[in-house]
Amino acid sequence: MTASPVRAVSAAIYHEGRFLLVRRGRAPARGLYAFPGGRVEAGETLIEAVRREVIEETGALLSGIEHVVDLDLVSEQDSGRIEFILSVHAAGFAGGEVAAGDDAEAVAWLTVEEMARLPLAGSVLEIARRIAAAGRAPCAGHDSWPQAGR
Repeated sequence: MTASPVRAVSAAIYHEGRFLLVRRGRAPARGLYAFPGGRVEAGETLIEAVRREVIEETGALLSGIEHVVDLDLVSEQDSGRIEFILSVHAAGFAGGEVAAGDDAEAVAWLTVEEMARLPLAGSVLEIARRIAAAGRAPCAGHDSWPQAGR
């Protein structure tokens, strides 16, 4: 019997022309730079999971969290199986003391150009380019973020 995919979230936090990325300390994508995020816990909404995961991994507080895209992530051990359904969100930075925590080995504020020179997880660069092209961080009540893959 094949296990159902695990729900997970991430946040593309855009602030002053830079994105907050973590270098992952555990699988999946160990050693790669990615948007902070992780598994959705039982009873959590996606937004609650985004806020919790970002605080755990980076200490950052968020504003204007908006859904961008859902991605099917294939298992690193079995390429025929979808292991995670990742809901990527865009968000603004609302403060906090940013430092690596939980399973993040490092955190960094990076421009799209800096990101392009790093080992990145999946579609991180494509999503960052789309958000940066919009030229703004999300704000409450705005729901017109460009969709990745469209």
